[in-house]
Amino acid sequence: MRKYLFRILNYFIWTLFAYLIAIGYMRIILGAKPEPSTGFMMLFELIYEYAFVYIGVIIGSIIASLYILIDVFYLNKRLENIAHSLIIRFLIMISISIMVGAIHYLLEKVVDVI
Repeated sequence: MRKYLFRILNYFIWTLFAYLIAIGYMRIILGAKPEPSTGFMMLFELIYEYAFVYIGVIIGSIIASLYILIDVFYLNKRLENIAHSLIIRFLIMISISIMVGAIHYLLEKVVDVI
């Protein structure tokens, strides 16, 4: 039972890390937060916040899901007794994030699907 709780906590921490990466990616894509304003310009600020959180959560969920699947089916068996397994897992998380970010960029800017 303790082993499963530790695994769930471990995946929860990696999921939070994936969300932080996705929010950072959205910050790069959307740029700086617009200046606080009133009236009609307030609508643009709401759209910014909505896109920042909503798309960031979706991309973070995709990154976390891919990482968890790779970890469950491949990494647990391969990295069982390796001393630097945390660094390898971190690099795999970053690699997944780069691939998801590149696919998002291609679909949004090049293919114009999103």
